[in-house]
Amino acid sequence: MYVPPAARSLLMVLVAAATLVAVALSAQTSRFDIVILGGEVIDGTGAPWVRADVGIRGDRIEAIGTLRAEDAARTIAANGLVVSPGFIDMLGQSEFNLLVDNRAASKIYQGITTEITGEGGSIAPLTDAMAEAAADRYKHYGLVPDFRTLGEYFTRLETRVHPALNLGSFVGAGGVREMVIGRENRAASADDLERMRQIVARAMQEGALGLSSSLQYVPDRFASTEELVALARVSAAHGGIYITHQRSESGAIDGSLDEVFTIAEQAGIPAEIWHLKTAYRTNWGRMPSVLRRIEEARGRGLDITADIYPYTRASNGLDACLPLWVREGGVDEMLARLRDPAQRARIAREMADPQSPGWENQWYGSGGGDGITLASVLNPELQQYEGLTLTEIGRRMGKDPREAVMDLVMADRGESFCIMAMMNEDDVRAALAHPLVAIGTDSGARAEDGPLSESKLHPRGWGSFPRILGHYVRDEKLMTLEEAIRKMTSRPAARVGLLDRGILRPGMKADITIFDPAAIHDVSTFDDPNHYSVGVRHVIVNGRPVLEDGQMTKARPGEVLRGRGYRRSE
Repeated sequence: MYVPPAARSLLMVLVAAATLVAVALSAQTSRFDIVILGGEVIDGTGAPWVRADVGIRGDRIEAIGTLRAEDAARTIAANGLVVSPGFIDMLGQSEFNLLVDNRAASKIYQGITTEITGEGGSIAPLTDAMAEAAADRYKHYGLVPDFRTLGEYFTRLETRVHPALNLGSFVGAGGVREMVIGRENRAASADDLERMRQIVARAMQEGALGLSSSLQYVPDRFASTEELVALARVSAAHGGIYITHQRSESGAIDGSLDEVFTIAEQAGIPAEIWHLKTAYRTNWGRMPSVLRRIEEARGRGLDITADIYPYTRASNGLDACLPLWVREGGVDEMLARLRDPAQRARIAREMADPQSPGWENQWYGSGGGDGITLASVLNPELQQYEGLTLTEIGRRMGKDPREAVMDLVMADRGESFCIMAMMNEDDVRAALAHPLVAIGTDSGARAEDGPLSESKLHPRGWGSFPRILGHYVRDEKLMTLEEAIRKMTSRPAARVGLLDRGILRPGMKADITIFDPAAIHDVSTFDDPNHYSVGVRHVIVNGRPVLEDGQMTKARPGEVLRGRGYRRSE
């Protein structure tokens, strides 16, 4: 039968409209928005896996058990796959990177749905002078730091950035100290300390998870234990915890642990040690005794835990290879010292001196130029050196590697990062297997494309979680799969007070990772880091898929996760 073109067009429109109505009615009558069918459900508590379906409605898990596909608007087949809570990165470092690229792709491909961040110098609060000191980095990516408080930063994330994952932050004691005292090496006066307390209190009320410190770096290093206790008490009063990159991870680690325990005891606060390690060859083999000391502290009533990343190399700013006094006062003061021949000679001597007092000598401890690799730079003229050891760079420059460090720091105004060989595999394994230890990447999210693909950094930011699940769990049998997932989910959630995440239960937020336990593994290496991990098939954040069949979607449902002291402003 002949149907005129106009009639055919009308018929197509009517059919399409009817289809849309049917879909809408189906969605209204479906009990679930998504049902995950037939997976091995590991709930995050450490309990054995069970075969079950998971039903999601809105941003919550509504049911776990035997469910029907016809009750769902859409289904995800999970036969042969593990269904677990979304992974929580205890030290994500993506607070700046999310402003540049909201995909957080290197984290999503690991199954990470939540990041905790804010190590010592959190992205906010900050002063105008602190914002100006960071101007090079912001300008490089075409950004303006138009926030000054932590609350204003959170608002920017929620209203303008819309990240793919959730983010919660500590308030950094070092940043607070810089706001009040600057980067000088002096004790806080009574007035200084009162101002610092007020800043911490405001940050807690704006949603900080607690107080952090990074005590090997300027200006955190200049804080006394008493100062940290005073600020930690403010965190405790607002329901927060204390978390620290402790003062020593090498020869003075026992005294550093004593400080952590003292702060926890005197401030009446739970404490966590970030990226636990026993650094440098002379300290290899000490991890079991460090873990025993943490157990003993818990035995006398102190709530102490730790986290780790699964690699034997560390990473931080290249300027951390310089003695502490060189970094005092800020970038301009540091560069002035590096331009002075007499001070450069002193710096070179102290870098080569294992007894040089007052700092963690990472240059000597990591083996000097052979043990330290330039990972990333901001100045494009220096990119030719990325991926080379400082010995190799010194050879290309025709100078001692220590001189090369000083020249690179000057040319990049302290923005370069390096990778150092400093840990022992047996120590890493001992910490990974310990029940008190959670997992963190200690690296910001990046991507294989876009502005954050231009430099090489530590592979921990690309592969930490799959490396544990693939290498250490499946291949090495270091721990059970259920225990590894507990370390990645309920353990960190409980530590920072995320009461509606980290466990698969009806009523909890629908942050879910679905992966193939036979295929999951890291791809990123130190020589060639910029590659996503494989084996994670689906990632759901707040009920919305951000990874489907191994490919990122356009959804950006991440939320700001605020602490217990949060007070919503009127």
